[in-house]
Amino acid sequence: MKWFGKMTTITLAATLLLGSYSGSATAAASKLSGKIVINGSSALLPLSLQAASEFKKLHPKVRISASAAGSVTGPQSVRKGIADIGACDWDASTDVPGFKKFDGQVANKVAVIPFAAIVNKSTGVTELSTKELQDIFSGKVTNWKEVGGKDADIVVVNRAFGSGTRVNFQLKALKGTDFISKGDNYKEVKSSGDMKTAVETTPNAIGYIDLVYVTDKMNAVKIDNVAPTTDNVINGKYKVWSYGYYMTKGQPTGATKAFIEYIQSAKFQNGSLKKLKFIPITAMKEA
Repeated sequence: MKWFGKMTTITLAATLLLGSYSGSATAAASKLSGKIVINGSSALLPLSLQAASEFKKLHPKVRISASAAGSVTGPQSVRKGIADIGACDWDASTDVPGFKKFDGQVANKVAVIPFAAIVNKSTGVTELSTKELQDIFSGKVTNWKEVGGKDADIVVVNRAFGSGTRVNFQLKALKGTDFISKGDNYKEVKSSGDMKTAVETTPNAIGYIDLVYVTDKMNAVKIDNVAPTTDNVINGKYKVWSYGYYMTKGQPTGATKAFIEYIQSAKFQNGSLKKLKFIPITAMKEA
């Protein structure tokens, strides 16, 4: 996915407006048309972009635009009528800590998202316990030497309020422990792409991100001696994950319904979705 390495801007926006397509007879015969606007989770943006690219080849008359400004903006955009799909890292049709449910919206499950605690390679840290993570992100531990690293001040990089990645990491990796919110060694970023860049380029930094954004320029640390891998999520050993949802106003119809069904199809779930380090929704016992 050549586009992936370039996704470092705050908006992480992409629009797929291709011209005529001279592909298969199936695509040429497709009468499906319309425009689909997606907004919300930056964790789900790589999935949305890849699925849109594939769907456009099958249905050339459908236009799809996808942007990401944080999970909460997804259902908010649907409620305002400016998006057909609100990508969200939690089921926004129900109450979750910090956010009331969005009445009238339907949560369409599209993926399983594993999240990881990540550190700059300068730290020398490859594993942390839940207690150590809690102490670091709450500001109780401020030097890497206290958790087995080098003698250097810890730089905490956090996602801004409204991020689904933040909601899930706080609930599942930190067991609800509050984040610090200020200080010389504290930073906030607006998107997964910004988190990736910040941790890669900031010496002694720690943050968190979904697996699709993890690169060899950072360490995705083990938590309580369990590595953040798709296999460990599926076998139940690694608990820091969530379902990803496409929120719609009522049941989806038309091109939106067809697009969501394409993402939920076995072909996409077991193909492109897995290559992006997401997990098929049918792989989980809770699915």
